Amino acid sequence: QVQLVESGGGLVQAGGSLRLSCAASVSIFYVNAMGWYRQAPGKQRELVARITSGGSTNYADSVKGRFTISRDNAKNTVYLQMNSLKPEDNAVYYCQATNYGLTYWGQGTQVTVSS
Repeated sequence: QVQLVESGGGLVQAGGSLRLSCAASVSIFYVNAMGWYRQAPGKQRELVARITSGGSTNYADSVKGRFTISRDNAKNTVYLQMNSLKPEDNAVYYCQATNYGLTYWGQGTQVTVSS
């Protein structure tokens, strides 16, 4: 069982930055992959960024060049640095971990970008 706790969401003006954190209850060193997803009202949950245990990353086209995912294995934490935020980034952001075919989700953190 992996428990994930997100933090760092909030209200920011367009063009601003936020850093989300996802703290895991277990060592993430061997977790296959961790990622950030988001869900805006009335829309499906979508992948924002993902990082594997080997450090490979992939991003949604809409955030490339603005968002950066990273992991600190010593702190069992994954981060999402979000720069140049836009109103269309408004959503609840969820942390996800996948390990040996199992998927775990955090409770989500709200990001609100004002125009």
